Parts: sequence; C-alpha cells; structure tokens
Amino acid sequence: MLSALVTVAAEEGGTPTNPLIPAWYDIIWSGVCFIVILYVFWRVVLPRMQKLLDERSAAIEGNIAKADEAQRKAEAALEEYTAQLAAARKEAGEIREAARDDGRKIVAEAKDTASAEAARLTATAHTQIDAERQTALVSLRSEVGTLALDLAGNVIGETLADDQKAQAVVDRFLAELEASESATQAQGPRA
Repeated sequence: MLSALVTVAAEEGGTPTNPLIPAWYDIIWSGVCFIVILYVFWRVVLPRMQKLLDERSAAIEGNIAKADEAQRKAEAALEEYTAQLAAARKEAGEIREAARDDGRKIVAEAKDTASAEAARLTATAHTQIDAERQTALVSLRSEVGTLALDLAGNVIGETLADDQKAQAVVDRFLAELEASESATQAQGPRA
C-alpha cells in the first residue's frame, strides 16, 4: 500500500512532497480557522473568564475583609469580656469585704445586745433577790420573834401576852444580832 501511495504521488506532480510541510491551502484554511477561534475566544471566552476571575477575587477579598472584621470584633469582645470579668471579680471582692464588715458589725451588735440583756437580767435578778431577801427577813423576824417569845415564855413559865412589849424585845434582840453580824463582817474572816 505504501508503494501505491508513492506511485500516485509521483504521477501527480512529479516532485516528491514532504509530508511534514503542509500544502499552502492547508496553511491558509488553518490560519482562517485559527483567527476565527482566536476572535471568538478573545471576544466571548476571555471576558467571561476575566469576569469570573474578578468575581472570585472580589469574593475572596470580601471574605478576607469579613474575616478581619470578625477577628477585630472577636478581639474587642474578648477585651470587653476580660474587662467585665475583672470588674465582676473586683465587685465580688468588695461584696465579700462588705459582708465581712457587716458580719463583724452584726456580731458586735449582738454582743452588745447580749451584754445589755445580761446586765438587765442581772440587775433584775439582784432586785428580785433583794426583794425576796427583804420578804424573807420580815417573815423570819416574825417567826423568830414568835419562837423567841414562846421559848422565853417556856423558860420563865409565863405567857407573854403583851404584844407591844414582846415586839419591842424581839426587835431589840434582832438589832443586837444584826449589829454583831455587821461587826463580824467588818473585821473580815479570821485565819
């Protein structure tokens, strides 16, 4: 088959043609096709590609700007949060100190109130004890006087019917008894 092609080619022009070099009409038509394709690419495809690349570039730059803005906002929020946290910690410390001071004041007031109440109760108890002592002394005087009169009557063998005389004797006896007790207490206990 190759020999048939060489024979046909030899008959046509007589000059052998180089298969690597195309014919002039192939070059012209290839150039026209290339120019048409180049024109279509230049007018249609390249502007669309440029528009697409510009949109992508703008979107990327917009996203970068948004990311930077979000970063700045996040940093500002973090600083604000940190400041609020520090303020809250400071306020909590102040509240704790105020609570401790209030606690100390309450304890001091409670101690003062308790001391005043104890003093009042002690004074009331002393007053009550003094009143009961007076009542007991009066009761004791009358009973001791009665017993002393009965005892004196038994000793002398007579009844002491005169109440005024008997009362005067009892009062004098008790006064002497109290005077001797006072003198004993003034001298102090003997060792």
